[in-house]
Amino acid sequence: MSHTLWPSVEPLLPGVARPARYIGGEGNMIRKEPSPEMVRWLLVFPDAYEIGLPNLGLQILYELLNDRPDAQAERAYAPWPDMGAAMRAAGVPLFSVDRHDRADAFDVVAFTFPAELLYTNLLECLDLARIPLRSADRGPDSPLVVAGGHAVMNPEPIAEFVDAVVIGDGEDAVVDITAAVKQWRSGGGTRHELMTALARIDGVYVPSLYDVSYNRDGTVAAVEPNHPAAPERVDARKLADLADMPYPRRPLVPLTEVVHDRLNVEVFRGCTRGCRFCQAGMITRPVRERPPEQIRRMVRDGLESSGYEDVSLLSLSSADYSDAEGLVRGIMDDCGDRRISLSLPSLRVDAFGVGIASEVSRVKKTGLTFAPEAGTWRMRRVVNKLISEDDLYAAVEAAYANGWKRMKLYFMIGLPTETDEDVLGIAELGRNVVEIGKRHVKGASATMSVGGFVPKAHTPFQWFGQDQPDALARKIALLKDATRRTRAQLRWHDPSATTAEGLMSRGDRRLGPVIEHVWRAGGVFQEWGEHFSLDLWRAGMHAHGLDIESTVHRTRDDQEVFPWEHVSAGLRREFLWDEWQEALAANVLEDCRWTPCYDCGVCTDFGIEHLVASATPPAGGSQGTGQHLPGAASGTGTPVRLSAKPTQTHEVATATR
Repeated sequence: MSHTLWPSVEPLLPGVARPARYIGGEGNMIRKEPSPEMVRWLLVFPDAYEIGLPNLGLQILYELLNDRPDAQAERAYAPWPDMGAAMRAAGVPLFSVDRHDRADAFDVVAFTFPAELLYTNLLECLDLARIPLRSADRGPDSPLVVAGGHAVMNPEPIAEFVDAVVIGDGEDAVVDITAAVKQWRSGGGTRHELMTALARIDGVYVPSLYDVSYNRDGTVAAVEPNHPAAPERVDARKLADLADMPYPRRPLVPLTEVVHDRLNVEVFRGCTRGCRFCQAGMITRPVRERPPEQIRRMVRDGLESSGYEDVSLLSLSSADYSDAEGLVRGIMDDCGDRRISLSLPSLRVDAFGVGIASEVSRVKKTGLTFAPEAGTWRMRRVVNKLISEDDLYAAVEAAYANGWKRMKLYFMIGLPTETDEDVLGIAELGRNVVEIGKRHVKGASATMSVGGFVPKAHTPFQWFGQDQPDALARKIALLKDATRRTRAQLRWHDPSATTAEGLMSRGDRRLGPVIEHVWRAGGVFQEWGEHFSLDLWRAGMHAHGLDIESTVHRTRDDQEVFPWEHVSAGLRREFLWDEWQEALAANVLEDCRWTPCYDCGVCTDFGIEHLVASATPPAGGSQGTGQHLPGAASGTGTPVRLSAKPTQTHEVATATR
């Protein structure tokens, strides 16, 4: 039965900013009539519409679920504060943008969290939806509240607000959840029985079935199951082959301006470069490349169905695709006279050469973004970002020589063992990049974007105590002085925001009331600078007897139990600790796709392998080893499985690096 709220929503729109956020009607929007036999999903991105609409993960699940006869899916986004206030004043609950049905009419309300500072928006959406904030307070008629995304690899800060958390890839998990909800609904069981059924699904964590105990010093002693259905450790779900999920086939095309308004196609998932700061790279292992012909078909079909002229090939490092140059050339050839622009975001400079530069610049040149991450070779060895100055300068030389004018360089400050010399190296790199550009194009420029480092769960740096905001501010001041009167422009993120992010990244269940405190004090949209307030987080911590220093700025020892110890991306703790020690010694570890296995645990324990389109590494793909593996010829379109069986124990590997 439809519960459309459109007659109540429409009168609110003239009084709010950007009313197109709430009307739906996008190109390729799926209009599927729900029925009692279907499990209804409301997929919620807890940020503004213009941020959430392009999110590829949500679009994949939206299309996948609607392809199934037993499911129906719609979307919602966090209402901007003006709309939230108008909805409360008019008594209008949270609604979907597809059919404007009320949120609590759905069986499952599922949130995607790419960032931790969106947690207060979770409470805002639940409150607007008239769903009890806490799982313990929900009755048999309340929707199931599910969370997923990279941020919830430490799910504990929101544990009391969600019923279940999907750890890892969601494509198969949502199918299993749909089946469990349908079976539970037909059997008329209790809500607790549904929780136990969900806990038996691979990759699904049900917080209410676990208890947390603490040591006398306030650190976590253990997180243990309190029900036999709950496993002691929840292992992440891993999609073995992207070729099985060619989604989205018909991408959503918004009626209003959004970020990344282009055709987005995922070319591979996972990364084994081993950057020690990078949670996404660590938790998404192993590398699983989509077959090149499937990518080309998805681009052709996506352009046809959307009318887009801009294409972005998405991954954690798109130029690391094993035949990136051949793939790019094939896509450009496929498009013929159609003047499309092609971008490869998250470029590694050691994988970007003249060949790729010439192919992606055939039609028009937008800005290029590279991520050296640190300003000196010593610091890049610490973080295992094996990019030399020569790598960077060769990449920008190729780009400027092919007509680009603008470069953007991403860096972090506040990294382990960082010195002022390392920080000032950022300014030197920026100045040198501009000088290279001047030799090729008039008006060459470079922008250095600097953010404070936040240690993340399931990375080697999870033991590190992050910098205080005033220490980060001092380092930004150094960079401002070093780049005055140059064409190397400096941009930076608010240092205080890193502290709040650190709270959510490494906190435990005691952070739940803090999140609620911030939300009740008006702290929504904390990802947005105009709404962020560290004072709200400090007040919340103080009100609940918690200390920011011990949660964020304290270095951990090797015996401490982390709040997320009971969920796993497959990485062995011993591997991560050894990598932390190697970081402190500035020792490096090469890409395990093209070198012997270091036994991190993902492939061997999970029984999966790297899946690549070509068994020959791309330029720079072996991080300078020059190795070439036997196997299929480049460009055949036949995926090659690279065995992940270790050839030596991890102890030997670390000793011989």
